[in-house]
Amino acid sequence: MFTGIVEEMGIVEGIVSKKNLSVLRVRAKKILKDAKEGTSIAVNGVCLTVTRIKGGVLSSDIMRETLLKTNLGKLKSKNRVNLERALKANGRIDGHFVSGHVDDMGIVTDRITGENYTELRIRIRKDLRKYIAPKGSVCLDGVSLTVGEVKKTYFSVYLIPFTLQVTTLGGLRKGDHVNVETDVLAKYILNKKYGS
Repeated sequence: MFTGIVEEMGIVEGIVSKKNLSVLRVRAKKILKDAKEGTSIAVNGVCLTVTRIKGGVLSSDIMRETLLKTNLGKLKSKNRVNLERALKANGRIDGHFVSGHVDDMGIVTDRITGENYTELRIRIRKDLRKYIAPKGSVCLDGVSLTVGEVKKTYFSVYLIPFTLQVTTLGGLRKGDHVNVETDVLAKYILNKKYGS
C-alpha cells in the first residue's frame, strides 16, 4: 500500500528482457535507506518487489502482463521514474490510499500551460470512467492527484509547480502514456458484486 507521494525520481539503468519477464534496474538514493530484498517499491505507481540491491541500483522483475498493461514496458535507459516506498502504518497519509495495481494506461490528450498553471487531460477506457469523480482522487504514474473536470472523453488534473519539479509528470506531453490507478474506495463502492 502506498500514498502517491513520490519520494524521489530514479534513473533507469537498464532493462534486461527474459522469457515472459524483464528485469528493471533503477538507480536511487533516498528510497535505499531502508530497502532490502523483498521490499515493495512503487515505480511509476506500479508495485514491484525488490529482488536485488547493488551499488545504489534496485532490481525488480516485471512480469509480461505488467509490461503490457503499464508504461513500464516503454521505459528505456536514462528515463526517469517516480519512486515511493510502501506506506508505514504509524505515519501520516499525505496523499490517498494507492495499491500500486494500475488499472489502465491513460493517454495525455492535451497539456495546457500558463503562468503557474498546468492542466493535463487524460483519456482512459470507458469502463473505468465511472471511478473518476470531480474532486476525487486519482493516481498518475504513482502521483496522488485531485481530479478536476470530468468530461465524456477525458478527465483533468492540475499540477502545482512543486509537482512538476519533483515528479516525472513535468515532462509529460500530448500523446504520452501514463499509468492510471483509480481510487480504490470508488471501486468498492461501485462494484455491484461487492457484498452480494
